[in-house]
Amino acid sequence: MHTILSCTSLFLTLFAASVLQSEAQTGQPAKSKTTNTMTTANPLLEDWKGPYGGVPAFDKIRIADFKPALEKAMALKQAEIDAITMTKGPANFENTIEAMERCGKTLSQVKTLYDIWSSSLNNPEFEKVESEMEPKLAAFNDKISQNEALFKRVEAVYNSPEMKKLSAEQQRLVWRRYMNFVLEGAKMPAASKARVSAINQELAGLFTKFNQNQLGDEGELYLEIQDVQDLEGLPKSLVDAAKSSAVARNKPGSWVFNNTRSSIDPFLTYSNNRSLREKAWRMFINRGDNGDARDNNAIITPILQLRAERAKLLGYPTHAHWRLSNTMAKTPEKAMELMESVWTPAVQLVKTEVADMQDIANKENAGIKIEAWDYRYYAEKVRKAKYDLDQNEVKQYLQMEKLREGMFWVAGEMFGLAFTQVTDVPVFHADVRVWKVTKKSDGSLVGLWYFDPYARQGKRSGAWMNSHRDQSRMGGKNVPTIVSNNSNFIKGNPGEPVLISWDDAETLFHEFGHALHGLCSNVTYPTLSGTNVAQDYVEFPSQVLERWLSTNEVLKTYALHYKTGQPIPQILVDKINNASKFNQGFQTVEATASALIDMKLHLAGDKKIDADAFEKETLAALGMPSEIVMRHRTPQFGHIFSSDGYSAGYYSYLWSDVISADAWEAFTESPGGAYDKGVARRFYDHVFSVGNTVDPAESYVKFRGREPKTDALMRSKGLGK
Repeated sequence: MHTILSCTSLFLTLFAASVLQSEAQTGQPAKSKTTNTMTTANPLLEDWKGPYGGVPAFDKIRIADFKPALEKAMALKQAEIDAITMTKGPANFENTIEAMERCGKTLSQVKTLYDIWSSSLNNPEFEKVESEMEPKLAAFNDKISQNEALFKRVEAVYNSPEMKKLSAEQQRLVWRRYMNFVLEGAKMPAASKARVSAINQELAGLFTKFNQNQLGDEGELYLEIQDVQDLEGLPKSLVDAAKSSAVARNKPGSWVFNNTRSSIDPFLTYSNNRSLREKAWRMFINRGDNGDARDNNAIITPILQLRAERAKLLGYPTHAHWRLSNTMAKTPEKAMELMESVWTPAVQLVKTEVADMQDIANKENAGIKIEAWDYRYYAEKVRKAKYDLDQNEVKQYLQMEKLREGMFWVAGEMFGLAFTQVTDVPVFHADVRVWKVTKKSDGSLVGLWYFDPYARQGKRSGAWMNSHRDQSRMGGKNVPTIVSNNSNFIKGNPGEPVLISWDDAETLFHEFGHALHGLCSNVTYPTLSGTNVAQDYVEFPSQVLERWLSTNEVLKTYALHYKTGQPIPQILVDKINNASKFNQGFQTVEATASALIDMKLHLAGDKKIDADAFEKETLAALGMPSEIVMRHRTPQFGHIFSSDGYSAGYYSYLWSDVISADAWEAFTESPGGAYDKGVARRFYDHVFSVGNTVDPAESYVKFRGREPKTDALMRSKGLGK
């Protein structure tokens, strides 16, 4: 480590000299030519080579490469920033703002690969790297955001007469750069900056520990069944997946249900064994809350206090006020208003749902009161009784691969994209496959889509999209997008199709919506590209994509029975549509409860909080139904405690749901219905392609012709009067 730092210091000295010489001649920041000289045998530091504008060399990466690569990449970016700040002459858009867009490419690429390993290939060796490097990365980010000379140049451009002469996109980029500096405390006194940086480094370590604890509970805890009679009620696909999981854990003769949502939710839905349902439910909802070495409660308290202290230093009353200052909602009060308007009717709907379930349990002489581990099981019975709809029957038509083809078809019909599988690029795991994305109109390259569908140890639970390379057109050169979708489906028997639930199918389409948001981007500057939009807007396009799943065009062509290949019958489609509002009380309450707890935790200021007690007391005050738990209980709420990401921002899903429901009615009310090409064109022009070049509120009005209304959401969830 000492040798690397010494070489870095020497490099910076030599580089600064060459910069000064270049500036004296041109008055512009020098273009760094250091990438190749800095790279030795470390593949992480090499430019992405090969087809499609270059691709990551996944096949050459070792965990031992990450630490030296991150350290060298940070040194490279620092040198590039220094070159900008030492440029002679007044700051302007080209020598400051555009120069910032060009710098840090190596670090961005290394960090992209580092994040993939963190979320998809984590293990004890990588955890050590994370624990050491996360605070260093936080400190480096603060060094950039608190660079006074750099901020003065950005501020000079922001306040200059030149600003009005720039294009609309350039003005938006200047505003974004300026606001990012201000929100990170660029105008604070030096002592406050130092304290904020120390807070950020401490938080980085706490976030890493929280995430590692959660990964540990999800990967190492599981439900093992050894008696075949205890499998009664479970569908064959789930039993087969459990058998495969048992083999992977070297437990032949058993069935293993992993501690992830994709495994536990269907178990709770179909298992006839109530005691095992309770055992599985408790294992899942107690992740990070078992009073052992992986318990997260002691980590949450300092995270909240540090966030509160940082917010005050930055000039905001609470962390929530700071986080929402640059969103569509603008204030926590506005977000709370939306959540509270939905909460009361949703809770009332839950009471009706529970009464229906209790009625069935009573008729069966079960002799029980509906508890949280009974909810999914009896909800499925109610679904059958009320709508004659058996989700197990539906699942026979939901083959993951066929639905993927359906997503591609929607992308082609609505947005003119074509997908062709390729095998000429390396991947980070044998499960990953890659598709080339082109425009149907002229065959030109758009980018690459990586698909990593299956669960494994070391991979965090849930589903998500990553942008590995943002689209841009700087210098007149279009940079192809690289995105990925990641899921946690359970493999069944070799050679058999993977069947997924309706909820998982919606999630598959949802995450693909994020991918399309990145792929359809058509902007100049990467900072404004694709999904780099306001947090409470980013979920909106993906939630619209979900809604194409239930259209006849998708179901009749791509929902094919896994044995016969026959399309799903119309009578079953009708049942799906008739039951579309079913169980919305449960779904709305479990998600909104998480959003309310998130916001209230971060509105509590510097009050010292016991997470378990706060959760229990707050939910009781809200009137949380005893038969439901939060979708993400506090000790496993990775959205808000494994980074600042969605902290005080989980409401975004509901906020975006309002917009997406309203937007979908723009399609359904049009002459062409869900596949109206004119509405799709407006959606592409004003939502998908513009990234953050336009204020999201303005962008939505251009698409819809007016501001969004909550009526559509209430109708779609059956929460109206």
